[in-house]
Amino acid sequence: MHDAIIVGGGPAGLNAALILGRCRRSVLLIDAGEPRNAATPRTWGLFTRDGTAPADLRAQARADLDRYPSVECRTAEVTRADRDGDAFAVVLADGATARGRRLILATGLRQDLPAVAGFDTYWGRGVHTCPYCDGYESRDRPLVAYGHGHAGAALALELTVWSRDVTLCTDDRADTLSEPDRARLARNGIAVADGAVVRLTGDGTAAERLVFADGTGLPCRALFLTPGGCRPSPLIAQLGCDLSPKGIVPTGEYEATNVPGLYVAGDASRRVQFAVVAAAEGAMAAFAINTELLKAELARP
Repeated sequence: MHDAIIVGGGPAGLNAALILGRCRRSVLLIDAGEPRNAATPRTWGLFTRDGTAPADLRAQARADLDRYPSVECRTAEVTRADRDGDAFAVVLADGATARGRRLILATGLRQDLPAVAGFDTYWGRGVHTCPYCDGYESRDRPLVAYGHGHAGAALALELTVWSRDVTLCTDDRADTLSEPDRARLARNGIAVADGAVVRLTGDGTAAERLVFADGTGLPCRALFLTPGGCRPSPLIAQLGCDLSPKGIVPTGEYEATNVPGLYVAGDASRRVQFAVVAAAEGAMAAFAINTELLKAELARP
């Protein structure tokens, strides 16, 4: 029986393991090795590590954990998670089972890209979800907000922080954009392209042009997707977590969920999806778990 099991080896899971290791708690961190940002060349906005490759960050974090003997890291896929009395049990792909008094799901989100040719090619290198993470590298260049309705308009307006050459692409969903939103976009110099998109082209390393079904094209140095198109881990539903309509877990204080003893930290939680925020959420969950366990231990006869 571990004090805590952590599923997911991104910033949230790794930092949670670090804090719990420093509390001398027995921790099992299980990670499948398939991070959402695997195609992203750099992690931005993380102090002292700005621009570091995500794989290098994970490698350094794993090395940091090596100095804490109570922390075990295992590369494996968790296929099921259940309550087991007052504890939790997780089942791995090879059939092995592990048990923990507390459980942290730091599983992030799985990104579903629109079915447009080239989006997968330039994912992380021209197709992004977060302008705070990737907008600066394409500053003052042609940017595209890909979305529709009010959310698409809001994203296009947000992108004006990084460039004044912004176009909202509704991909043949012009009817979802209200006249007030169109008027606001026009006042801020944002063009609207309502045609159907067929592909994103480039030189193989960087995006260059968005091509429409009518043969016309639009310069595009970077394309940002509106929020959505992400799926949480099925483990969250298995354990009975509440979910918002967007598939985000509405965690409470210290990343606690509606399931006692279960914490969700990182991108699957409700806050902004920054690496530094995910790491902080992992630390908060770890703090809460150590505090809970300590209270239980001190209450024993």
